[in-house]
Amino acid sequence: MQQITMGQAIRQALAEEMRRDPGVFIAGEGVGVGIHDSPLMPTYGLLTEFGPRRVKDTPVSEQAIAGLAVGASVLGLRPVVEVMFSPFLTLASDQIVNHAAKLRYLSGGKSSFPLVIRVKSGSGFGAGCQHCHDLEAWMAHCPGLKVVMPGTAADAKGLMKSAIRDDNPVIFFEDMGLYFFPSPVPEEDYTIPIGLADVKRPGRDVTVVTWSKMLGTVALKAAGSLSKEGIELEIVDLRTLAPLDKDTILKSVKKTGRLVVLHEANRTGGFGGEICALAAEDAFHDLKAPVKRVAAPDIPVPFSPPLEQFYLPNEEQLLQAVKDVMEA
Repeated sequence: MQQITMGQAIRQALAEEMRRDPGVFIAGEGVGVGIHDSPLMPTYGLLTEFGPRRVKDTPVSEQAIAGLAVGASVLGLRPVVEVMFSPFLTLASDQIVNHAAKLRYLSGGKSSFPLVIRVKSGSGFGAGCQHCHDLEAWMAHCPGLKVVMPGTAADAKGLMKSAIRDDNPVIFFEDMGLYFFPSPVPEEDYTIPIGLADVKRPGRDVTVVTWSKMLGTVALKAAGSLSKEGIELEIVDLRTLAPLDKDTILKSVKKTGRLVVLHEANRTGGFGGEICALAAEDAFHDLKAPVKRVAAPDIPVPFSPPLEQFYLPNEEQLLQAVKDVMEA
């Protein structure tokens, strides 16, 4: 396999789909120039290959970008547009929530609206609270949207290709912290189904459900540490929040009898609460201990690097949560 970063893997997916389907185009703030001049960024070099008709730099208006995507999908194109940071989804929310998510329903299923909104997410790079606020739970709460949040480069490539080919609107969250770390990615053409979770590490004692950056930076590291103590974690990577792969989660919880949910977003109203509710509703009698959540505190993301590290969920917090459910 090739060793590439998530940014490079997404770039491969975009380029391959643009070559395959002339109806696919890219738009967003600086997608052809500026910060995307780095070869590790997802749209690097695409303007040179496909030209300004298919790689469109837009004005600084997230509402206009999302509206462009909706209008283009109505006309049969497959737009892939970028919202530069997750909090900026609030500026585009009318077009996303009241139009993109609902048009297929309002058409009685007779029309399709294929569009992808790529969103940079995650904390840890000193961008401050107005650029760092994980809002995946907001998007998953909106019927009609598919919400994808990969934690590996290989998953990002396969899921991006599926998202572009999907006839429904897809919100595709990309944690910026994963843009810069190489990992194995298949070189052949492949897709990964939207709505299918993946057991990244089998285990017998505790199920840890997570997604995005927390998979590699916290969950898998904690699993290695606990294995030395005789505790084997089963790591379930959601990859997709909507539709949610309930079967994989419940199968794992019924196997281990214990559940810890780990995510970077704020605790209150975070998507982890949905996972805990699923376990309580459909696997209550299989649980050997109360469920636990490890998440960010209910504060804005600090700009100060030490305070930002305090904000981010870490391995020590997950280790403690696992030991708590083991001892309950």
